[in-house]
Amino acid sequence: MARAEKSEERAGGRDGEEAGREVTLVVITGHSGAGKSEAIAVFEDSGYFCVDNLPPRMIGSLGELFRHDGSGVQRAAVVSDVRGGDYFDDLVQVLDELEAEGLKPEVLFLEAGEETLVDRYKETRRRHPLAPEGRLVEGIRAERELLAPLRERADLVMDTTDLTSAGLRSRIAEEMLGRHGSGKLALTLLTFGFKNGPPRDADLTLDVRFLPNPHYVDELRPLTGLDRGVREHVESGAQAGEFYGRLLPLLEFLVPAYVAEGKSHLTIAVGCTGGRHRSVTVADRIRRDLAGRDDVIVRVKHRDAEVDA
Repeated sequence: MARAEKSEERAGGRDGEEAGREVTLVVITGHSGAGKSEAIAVFEDSGYFCVDNLPPRMIGSLGELFRHDGSGVQRAAVVSDVRGGDYFDDLVQVLDELEAEGLKPEVLFLEAGEETLVDRYKETRRRHPLAPEGRLVEGIRAERELLAPLRERADLVMDTTDLTSAGLRSRIAEEMLGRHGSGKLALTLLTFGFKNGPPRDADLTLDVRFLPNPHYVDELRPLTGLDRGVREHVESGAQAGEFYGRLLPLLEFLVPAYVAEGKSHLTIAVGCTGGRHRSVTVADRIRRDLAGRDDVIVRVKHRDAEVDA
């Protein structure tokens, strides 16, 4: 998650640095098999100076590159993970040191479910770095525990369990590359069905199962919350009006507060039973309410809307 220090400018924390020069450093870390190689390829394709499997202490050298007049390096992305062995333990300290120097690295943490990671390793037939001779599952669990402090520190946690390579590239492009320099909060409204499990990467979760359920109306069941009839059914009665009357002012308060705190990304998950009717209606209402703001970029993703008709 973003921390208070992120509200400071990314560029120019030292006396010798060029005035007004904006620099960007993205540190990619997370679970082995979660897609870090794919992620850094996205940054490389976008013109970033990229290094894979860089020991944490060498990340500090990038700060010198940024400050060197002739380097020309203004944007860099590096992958640092448990492949670095004992050196990886230094990563949190190195991040602290870089922030103290004014560089403010942005941390992208990639994760995936245990079953997904097992399947991916079986497909590639590679050994897990923490289980070269032992069971794969034990290595995955040990790595999850080791990475917990970095996950808490991350600016963006991205769960790749259900993402294809193309989907991962698209999400990084939308939520990171499209935002740098815009000064806006990248807000994702993610609808889902509780019966399919809640998303792991939500910052805030809204349970809207108290609203009228169109599933029990035959002509509305095959539709989604984007259809007028469903929307009217969900928003009938006093509950929806009172809910919006409390929720929308709260979001009007939270969005500029998050921007001021320096948060770059926010995911609000909206859940109902199946993720097809009520959650979609509410997310669309939030989208329309925030559409006129100039400090937020809103993206809507319907995870389960087409799972069940």
